Amino acid sequence: MTKIKVCGIQEREEALWAAEAGVDAIGFVFAESKRRIALEKAAAISASLPNEVLKIGVFVNATKSELLHAAKTAGLDYVQLHGDESPEFCKELTIPFIKAISIKDRDDLEAVTRYGNEMILVDSGKGPFRGGNGTSFDWDYLSGHEATDRRLILAGGLRKNNISEAIRKVKPYMVDVSSGVERNGRKDERLIKEFIEEVKAINKESGE
Repeated sequence: MTKIKVCGIQEREEALWAAEAGVDAIGFVFAESKRRIALEKAAAISASLPNEVLKIGVFVNATKSELLHAAKTAGLDYVQLHGDESPEFCKELTIPFIKAISIKDRDDLEAVTRYGNEMILVDSGKGPFRGGNGTSFDWDYLSGHEATDRRLILAGGLRKNNISEAIRKVKPYMVDVSSGVERNGRKDERLIKEFIEEVKAINKESGE
């Protein structure tokens, strides 16, 4: 069954909308982004959420001490790394991590196998930021690739009207949505609910 993450949370009400709709994880962006949130605000939001909702922080080239401080302060379950973090750097971390890989062409998938963590996020390589640009890549790149044998998180340009195709082609462990549940640049309660309901309907159909 595909799990669901809503990323780029900036307000407590957004996180509660997602939690009430049945989300599995929410994401806070601490890297350069139009959705960047202060650590203290993320901590307050995190404290208001059920324990079963995973709290994930997004970083780019942060130091180990910065990651540890953020994880402790904001109650993060995972740090999501979108920078140039090496496999060696990641293996030395004492907190659970998700390594993000930007996919521009099929050759970029080679990087997936270099990280020994339990989850890998694949995202589009297009846009001004390292992730969170609302664009997708060719999901056919993942067809038959060993990346699909891992706990793969699919991100990039996902929304209600394409999530069925994305899940059918990639069969990800988790899908990660941000701009696809926004209206006028802010998270929208109705779009969050509709996206989550769509994924749950797909899960139910595939389980029958």
